[in-house]
Amino acid sequence: MESGEIEALTYDVFGTVVDWRGGIARDAKALLGGEKGLSLDWNAFAIAFKERSKMAGSPEEAAARAGRSIRADDLNRDNLRETLDAFGVAPDTLTPAEFDWLAKAWHRLDPWPDSVPGMTRLRTRYILAAVSSGNVALLVAMARRGGLPWDAILSAEVTRYYKPRPEAYLAAVDMLGLEPAQCLMVASHNDDLRAADACGLRTAFIRRPAEDAEDRIEDARAAPGVDLAVENMVDLAERLGC
Repeated sequence: MESGEIEALTYDVFGTVVDWRGGIARDAKALLGGEKGLSLDWNAFAIAFKERSKMAGSPEEAAARAGRSIRADDLNRDNLRETLDAFGVAPDTLTPAEFDWLAKAWHRLDPWPDSVPGMTRLRTRYILAAVSSGNVALLVAMARRGGLPWDAILSAEVTRYYKPRPEAYLAAVDMLGLEPAQCLMVASHNDDLRAADACGLRTAFIRRPAEDAEDRIEDARAAPGVDLAVENMVDLAERLGC
């Protein structure tokens, strides 16, 4: 892939840049297991919470399903209630403060070890923008905690659409003042990259072993048609001349 025309890297965040599975399982185990003495499959709990957090279409459509706010933080509160119920955890097990803390586990996800070093190198040459379904406060908190060097956070709260709707990608590109072909979508999920490719963005697949687990076996390797496939963020920086 010729990198000369690329001006910006637009990133999927959950799974690509940060470890959502490990972070959610860690906090759920600390609270529900450590403090409440429950014994659950923490990895399964994290997956169930994430599956309920998948959103598609416009925020208005998501809000209609949730009955209120379009913010991921608010939707995640509903998702957590459903997840706790699915795992047989009684509603009064957690105090309101404990529930809020666990619902905001998404704010405390750790970057993969190569994310910050690789992105820091990439930022010397490219604009780095988060294109995510997370809301701004969530992504800012995560970035400050983990040292993620974003130039822009173009969440669904900003673009007004959730991926994989075309508008989510195209609005982000437009806000950066660029053309789709000047943006490289970086993700560890092939469905995200297919949607970006259909909008004219270039695509880079970054392999995350935790993301090709049994629940996402389709992401074990890059799908045909991806412009660039790399092993980690430092590898991406090297491939793009940073």
